[in-house]
Amino acid sequence: QVQLVESGGGLVQPGGSLRLSCVASGIAFLLYGVGWYRQAPGKERELVARIYSSGGTIYADSVKGRFTISRDDAKDTLYLQMNSLKPEDTAVYYCHVESYFGQGTQVIVDS
Repeated sequence: QVQLVESGGGLVQPGGSLRLSCVASGIAFLLYGVGWYRQAPGKERELVARIYSSGGTIYADSVKGRFTISRDDAKDTLYLQMNSLKPEDTAVYYCHVESYFGQGTQVIVDS
């Protein structure tokens, strides 16, 4: 049974930083590209960033230069370092691998 457990969300002021983590189990994590999605209220879920098993990465234009995705295959863990946060980054952030999503972690950027 595949499980993805996110953590690290919270309330942060504009300009602040957060680091999200996602621990995977039940899947050969290192074999797959993995990513972060987010869904804001009233909006569709969108891709934020993805990192491939090769280490290659892609980012949504809206987060380029501010967010960094990384992975630790020895720990089956995915990270998202989010800097210079903006109110429009407010959303539930989901870890994704293959057809699986985690339960999400809420990020609120507000002064």
